[in-house]
Amino acid sequence: MQITQQTYHSIKRIGFAAGVLLLALLITAAVERKKELPVGATIVNVQPLEGNNWLIDSTDVIKIIERSFGMPLNDQAAGLIDEDRVERILEEDPFVKNAEVTLTANSLVKINIEQRKPILRVIDNLGAQYYLDGFGKRMPLSDHFTARTLVATGDIMPHTPDFLERRSHEMKALFALTNFIIADPFWKAMFEQIYVNKRGEFVLIPKIGDQTIIFGKYEDVENKFYRLKTFYKKAMGQEGWKKFHSIDLRFKGQVVCEKN
Repeated sequence: MQITQQTYHSIKRIGFAAGVLLLALLITAAVERKKELPVGATIVNVQPLEGNNWLIDSTDVIKIIERSFGMPLNDQAAGLIDEDRVERILEEDPFVKNAEVTLTANSLVKINIEQRKPILRVIDNLGAQYYLDGFGKRMPLSDHFTARTLVATGDIMPHTPDFLERRSHEMKALFALTNFIIADPFWKAMFEQIYVNKRGEFVLIPKIGDQTIIFGKYEDVENKFYRLKTFYKKAMGQEGWKKFHSIDLRFKGQVVCEKN
């Protein structure tokens, strides 16, 4: 039987389509079989803080996942891993700022963790201790590392999560003062503690010397620090650190000192 040119091309197209369909079926079957395979390994990378320090480590990350899923990721099929869900679970931890989870082509789960960076350690008037990060998020103390930050003590009310949203709040002022200090290398190197007295005024404790800086309320901030820096450059150079017991910045345009 003679096959016409048109019939030949039709058979060729059908054959090609059948080949493509068969290839797609083989790929789909291979992908489905791969999804059923267990996770090959869970690889965790926690980016260190300044000074190569960790508030949370890879073992902590694995434990967080196991508590949430009831089993290690390595015991689960690769196809059942929901990267977005794992990220959300990890980012609920107070030490974790950002989590990125990737399932690789060879069934490895790679987890990259960015830690929150504490800027202030708070000891409130009930004795509770915690850190605040640069976004005002509360963080517990870590078993791995004690962060070298400013320490706030005194008459500090217990933490409320929405303090930054309030129009006026003692913690909001404390947080703002902390950020002002750490933003300036000179002041960051100068102070180690912020004390809050019964009147809600701030008292700054330097790392060097025995004097206290009576800062007062969080107002006229730039001018107060300008006066203090001017005083340090002029008077302190002549008198020396040990001459003064206190330096008071509460009075507009003045620096009132009390000598030992």
